[in-house]
Amino acid sequence: MNNKNAEAERLAFPDNYKNWKRWGPYLAERQWGTVREDYSVHGHAWNFVDHEKARSNTYRWGEEGIGGFCDSREILCLAPAFWNGKDRILKERLFGLTNDQGNHGEDVKELYFHQVSTPTHSYCKYLYKYPHKKFPYADLVKKNKRSRDEPEYELLDTGVFKNNAYFDCFIEYAKADVGDILMKVTVVNRGSRKAKIHVLPHLWFRNFWKHNERFERPGMKSLSEDCVRSRSVRNGRYYFYHEKGEQLFCENETNNQHIYGVPNEVDYVKDGINDHVINGKATVNPDKKGSKMAIWHTFNLQAGEKKTVRVRLRKKKLKDPFANFDSIFEQRIRECEDFYDDIIQKDLPEAHQEIARKAFSGLLWTKQFYYYDVYKWLFGGSGEAKPYRVDSRNASWHHLTNRHIISMPDKWEYPWYAAWDLAFHMASFVEIDPYFAKEQLLLVLRENYMHPNGQIPAYEWNFSDVNPPVHSWAVWNVYEKDKGRTGKGDTDYLERAFQKLMINFTWWVNQKDKHGTNLFDGGFLGLDNIGVFDRNHMPSGIARMQQADATSWMAMFTLNMLRMSLELAKTNKNYEEAASKFFRHFLNIASAMHHIGKEDISLWDDTDSFYYDVVEMSNGMTDRLKVRSLVGVIPLFAIEIIPSNLFAELKDFKVRAAEIIRTRPDLASLISRIEEKNANGDHLFSIMRGFRLEHLLKRLLDEDEFLSDYGIRSLSKYHEKHPFVFRHHGHHQIQYEPGESRSNMFGGNSNWRGPIWMPLNYMIVQSLRKYYTYYGPEYVYEFPTGSGVKLNLREIANALTKRLIKLFEKDKSGKFHYHTDGPNQVFSKDANFKNEHFFYEFFDGDTGKGLGASHQTGWTALIANLIMDMEADKGDKKMDDSQIQKVMAESR
Repeated sequence: MNNKNAEAERLAFPDNYKNWKRWGPYLAERQWGTVREDYSVHGHAWNFVDHEKARSNTYRWGEEGIGGFCDSREILCLAPAFWNGKDRILKERLFGLTNDQGNHGEDVKELYFHQVSTPTHSYCKYLYKYPHKKFPYADLVKKNKRSRDEPEYELLDTGVFKNNAYFDCFIEYAKADVGDILMKVTVVNRGSRKAKIHVLPHLWFRNFWKHNERFERPGMKSLSEDCVRSRSVRNGRYYFYHEKGEQLFCENETNNQHIYGVPNEVDYVKDGINDHVINGKATVNPDKKGSKMAIWHTFNLQAGEKKTVRVRLRKKKLKDPFANFDSIFEQRIRECEDFYDDIIQKDLPEAHQEIARKAFSGLLWTKQFYYYDVYKWLFGGSGEAKPYRVDSRNASWHHLTNRHIISMPDKWEYPWYAAWDLAFHMASFVEIDPYFAKEQLLLVLRENYMHPNGQIPAYEWNFSDVNPPVHSWAVWNVYEKDKGRTGKGDTDYLERAFQKLMINFTWWVNQKDKHGTNLFDGGFLGLDNIGVFDRNHMPSGIARMQQADATSWMAMFTLNMLRMSLELAKTNKNYEEAASKFFRHFLNIASAMHHIGKEDISLWDDTDSFYYDVVEMSNGMTDRLKVRSLVGVIPLFAIEIIPSNLFAELKDFKVRAAEIIRTRPDLASLISRIEEKNANGDHLFSIMRGFRLEHLLKRLLDEDEFLSDYGIRSLSKYHEKHPFVFRHHGHHQIQYEPGESRSNMFGGNSNWRGPIWMPLNYMIVQSLRKYYTYYGPEYVYEFPTGSGVKLNLREIANALTKRLIKLFEKDKSGKFHYHTDGPNQVFSKDANFKNEHFFYEFFDGDTGKGLGASHQTGWTALIANLIMDMEADKGDKKMDDSQIQKVMAESR
């Protein structure tokens, strides 16, 4: 990395939250409808604080805004609000449908884009698109009351953006220093007629005083017509400078009169600014003081005209706060460009560079201050009454106290962390901010996150749910990437993670291998939605289920732990014992996968050459669930390559491993090449022996099964014409569907019957690259199956990568492949739409259409890794580009 890169130098601070990361885009994009804010009797989180109540209800655990900024403890918050003069409320927060309102579950109904951000958020830019016409809140709710078979009714479908009748609202931040925040909001009239817009930058305190007797109420007051001072015992004084506009003040306190019909505790409550601007009510404090305030600007813009509002928030007074305002922005923008120029290869196609930059920026924008003290939520804080709930969610997680900046999957649809999502996020974060990647992975292993029994918390709707054990994969992946950059491995980080992962591994062995047979179950494993039935609620008559995916994830977990222990053993020989333990455990799992029960049935089906779940009936009989899904592909991920010099260096482990192989050759024979070395002297540890790999790839690379024009499907297309039916105490069926499923078995939009999902596509590509490293170029396979064209594993990995990248490339009409144009065809015709990227949760297995959450940058940011890894691969061995192009053409 260029040592002169200012952003890289800022990242080098040991504790960024006391330095350049102290402020950032840490506001949620939706705090309403979350479990944290749910104090209802029956746990109906979506309804307790809904969008309608949000402007009047003061939150307990966090704050929300559009393109908002706050400090790392969310004491003071900054975000703009807008009004087009027609809506009945200010646009202070993003609108969307609840899980019950949407025909495919929760769904944000706004148009916004996380355009760019540096890792320290020294420069950030966000785009919000706001219609001239009245925002169609009611229409969006009403017309989404349609069947699951129909597509979602989107904002563009309402016609409010017709004839470009909208404003582009650009929200930008630049830091002059650690505690000196510059914000500018630029509104542009994209329509053909004059239109009015109100812009109201808001500054407010999160209400931390109501539930904590240690803190007194903070305050803000007007010092002059262009300066407001805030004061708090928690962050001292800040000065808020602005140009022109009218200062409006109220308190960040709930409007009890409006919501509950009881008197308010204070005058000028939270929705006072809204009611004053919209209805002209006397609901703002004439004394110009409070804990929430806004600067009210009104513009009547001609077609194409733009106006900019500038504000500055800083710790110290400044005589002329806007003298160097524009030059600071220009400098930070240059530094942002320099940073990404250093990170992203310059020889990449420009469009691919932009995809990677937008993916990384989306990740950075979806950081969030996440506060949730489960004990206080369950039992109330000091001096508070215990909340009354019939069934308290997460009742066994008293110890869990979250009060950190955490990477969210999507700050509107998933404004809460999910541990396995976060693991995938860090595979991308390590490319731009290795310190944050390591810090996040260690965070969820801390004593106030991880359960005393060793379970990693899943997500706030149910921390006890079971997600795939990918944390070890992420820890090792981040370690390797960081070591590759610096030339020196962070063994302190690796050892800290390893010790906690040992506890988590023990939890898995004790809790999810209930019969001690090295075969695992796990209920909801993130892929449960492509099962024939809900594995958390199996049909009666089934005694147990041996899950191909759960067991394979655990095989991967053991290999990750084996590799980490070998790395740590270089400097601490005691870790050789741990390496031997995990080596034996890996062999035991491999054996169990291929020899189950009295009938000696296997998870591997020799006839179909595929891995399947196996169910054991109450009468002792067993049966395979022959569903061709990613469940049977996950064994591919259990792979590690161990350099021979490690064996030579770690003699105790070598002796122990040799003894295991000598005494149990039957175990060693089940996995790939344990005693053999390739030309480079490397050993391959993998469940996928050569013939299994060959046969699995035949299905994986078959366009009539898993291979799509846009990547690998979650479910084989074979099941489109051949549904799998399981008749046991009922009729259970699964059929290929390329997009969102018509089944409501799992609720919401989380039903997978074939879509393309970026994380597992990434892991497939990564695994193929590892196999190539061992086998080399002479091992070739048909791509696509039946084409007659043979490629080596690296070329196959690149060919899959190109199909995934194609999702983000433009088609002949000029729109990205993941788009489907609405009536306005804005994504192909409107220059102010067509280059803005969404990062969807998953993609249609046939058309590539983006589905699910539209800003799920978290795991979909892995597209940046795929782009960079493929291009980096050019410098390895010569890739036959002409052959790849021939294959890609023939596969169409």
